[in-house]
Amino acid sequence: MKRAKAMGIALALTAGLALYAPVASAQSLWSTNSMGRSIFADRKATQVGDILTIVISESTTTSASKSMQNGKSGSTSLSAGVGIFDFLKAASASGTDSFKASGSASDTNTVSGRVTVTVTDVQPNGNMTIEGTQSIWQNRDEHKITFRGVCRMDDVTADNTIASTKIADATVRFDGKGPLNAKQRQGILTQIFNILF
Repeated sequence: MKRAKAMGIALALTAGLALYAPVASAQSLWSTNSMGRSIFADRKATQVGDILTIVISESTTTSASKSMQNGKSGSTSLSAGVGIFDFLKAASASGTDSFKASGSASDTNTVSGRVTVTVTDVQPNGNMTIEGTQSIWQNRDEHKITFRGVCRMDDVTADNTIASTKIADATVRFDGKGPLNAKQRQGILTQIFNILF
């Protein structure tokens, strides 16, 4: 009897402990902060805040030529007078005018470099708006590259770079300031003379 009572108390204690025992949960070995990417996917920019490297390789060549030419000529003559107008002598006059001009111009521009930008927006169709600025200081001279544009996710390579030729609405701006850049500008007096003359 005592043994059965002891067994009942032990079972009751075991059941009570089981009710209050902490529940064990299984966790994945992979990080849950995967941003929706597959573990087998390349780490490419796809979301706002991701960074992307632009390989700038732009080359433009423009040329224009123009030629203009015109001319005109005219002549008139007056016969000698007869009768009471015999004092009038025969006369003639002629004139010519001509104009000719030609000109040509050509311009070649080549830009290369690399700049890392940030994805600022992802459009509904998946295209990414990118923007970034790179500033380099050298001997108190600042050289700044600003890049803006829109690119497709499919054009981003496996090493997270994209060629500048594959970016739509691209704007590349090169600015500089400092002693060296200041020396390359015309002086105030020269600018005034250029305006007046």
